[in-house]
Amino acid sequence: MLLSVMLICSCTSKKEQDAKAPVRVKTEVAQIATSSNGQTYVGIVEEREATAVSFTGMGVVKRMLVSEGQMVSKGQLIAEIDDTQARNLLSGAEAQMAQANDALERFKMLHDNGSLPEVQWVEIQSKVAQAKSQLEVAKKNLADCQLVAPVSGVIGKRMIGAGETALPSQAVVSILDISSVKVKVSIPEAEISGIGANTSSVIKVEAINGSFAGGRVEKGVQADALTHTYDIRINVANGERKLLPGMVASVNLTPISGLTPNPSPKGEGNFKGEGSSYLTPITAVQRKADGSLFVWTISNDSTAHRSIVTTGETMGNRIVITNGIGEGGRIVTEGYQKLSEGTKVVF
Repeated sequence: MLLSVMLICSCTSKKEQDAKAPVRVKTEVAQIATSSNGQTYVGIVEEREATAVSFTGMGVVKRMLVSEGQMVSKGQLIAEIDDTQARNLLSGAEAQMAQANDALERFKMLHDNGSLPEVQWVEIQSKVAQAKSQLEVAKKNLADCQLVAPVSGVIGKRMIGAGETALPSQAVVSILDISSVKVKVSIPEAEISGIGANTSSVIKVEAINGSFAGGRVEKGVQADALTHTYDIRINVANGERKLLPGMVASVNLTPISGLTPNPSPKGEGNFKGEGSSYLTPITAVQRKADGSLFVWTISNDSTAHRSIVTTGETMGNRIVITNGIGEGGRIVTEGYQKLSEGTKVVF
């Protein structure tokens, strides 16, 4: 009995020590997401134009001379198919052309002397024209065994490799024009009327840590049947080729009508500043049993507390908090699974 009591006391003492030990977490200070003069959306970078390049005939690919991501110039050789058959056809066409020209020269003397009927002379000229046409076709077939870039750009995707059979009109590579790009954004139908061709925009891309001024806006007129959103595309200069298709962008638009984000209610949580919004990782936002959303915040005495929040748009792997977090608020981003209300933490 004495041993049992000692073990129980030891376990209780250990639990109390563990409960009092601060929990190590990772945190970050809330970042201002938008200003009061614009709306922020998530966009995807697209190429200005994509060109699928293919052979006009069938053949086995002998060489591939480009790789994905490589810059190519207009007229640059991209690939070749086996040209053995094309060369043989060209040799035959050249022989027929030589024979037809020889016959033309010999019969021309007879025609000039009046010894050759006009019908036969016309037939000889026709054979020369046919041989010439076949020769041009043979030359074209041989030239088509080499695939050259019709435009300048960067190789986006290579669909065929050496040794594979290329079919007519089957894409071999795609060439992307990224001298300028377009950022595609889906706009809710309630907000699309406030956006025009000259709507100003600021585009931020975390992948390259860059910010760009948007240009002319191309606005779609057909809504998505499921989401009831309209696609717009913002033209962006890309002289340094830093923006690549597929990159996620944060797009801040200043609509024509001067729409602003909905002001957040006062007096909830530790929110400060009406109309302000803050960014936090999506994974930091948790859901309670009653469906409300919250994040773990750290107070000045290094204790953790649940703060009820209201969320807005997502921006890449982050989400906008429109209410519940104030400027300078510290949010727990990792280790929140070990927290309870009032837990002491270190970060």
